[in-house]
Amino acid sequence: MGRIDNTFAKLAKNKKKALVTFITAGDPDLETTESLIIDLEKAGADLIELGVPFSDPMADGPTIQLSSERALAAGTTLPKILATVKSVRRKTQIPIILMGYYNPIFLHGVERFVSDAVAAGVDGVLLVDLPPEEAGEFKAIADRSGLAVIFLLTPTSDEERIRKVAHLGSGFIYYVSVTGVTGARSSVAENVFSDVQKIRKRVTLPVVVGFGISDPAQAGSIASVADGVVVGSALVRQFEQFSGKELHMKLSTMVSALKAGIAA
Repeated sequence: MGRIDNTFAKLAKNKKKALVTFITAGDPDLETTESLIIDLEKAGADLIELGVPFSDPMADGPTIQLSSERALAAGTTLPKILATVKSVRRKTQIPIILMGYYNPIFLHGVERFVSDAVAAGVDGVLLVDLPPEEAGEFKAIADRSGLAVIFLLTPTSDEERIRKVAHLGSGFIYYVSVTGVTGARSSVAENVFSDVQKIRKRVTLPVVVGFGISDPAQAGSIASVADGVVVGSALVRQFEQFSGKELHMKLSTMVSALKAGIAA
């Protein structure tokens, strides 16, 4: 079992749910990213999603788009992100997932990327523009190297898509709680609860829910039906207002509160 599987198994054994935190790699710089991974884990994060900045982030709302722009302006590249993961692996074994788009991986070279990612200590990838129907080549290469390939399900996913994702996916399944782009929202869509319950009856992988979760109450509500909760935009928004020690303190406080909300 890899780090992702071990983490979910340990949480399930203890009747706990996962808190998955998303930040954009390289915002404001990769040194900050590396130190924040440690801080987020200490504050209660169970898994880390690192956004790979891309110039055309079609699935992202304004908050994460701006974060990607800041990271790219700082010179962030995929090879530099992998070097950062390799460096942080000297300090932590928390599962790390790269989330982003297929283009940077294609340009890097698929086989080279998978080899470099595994060597660096990346545990999984979630590519929002690579649906399971088109992921055969990438999935085969990733499987040979033990790199988890995580797929999305949405409120519009039909039974065939659920079966396909259940068959091809690894690590966990990411359920997108709303249609549209990323971004914190003031309430949780009512359909989430019934949708997640339906999906969990049809899959064996853990199901985590993301897109729009912004506070401990929402996180706790989602955790009542899901195996984990992803919080991204609400954290990334803090990078617009804070920096240095203030940013670290703000994010640590938010993550501690989110973890408490999930445990409530």
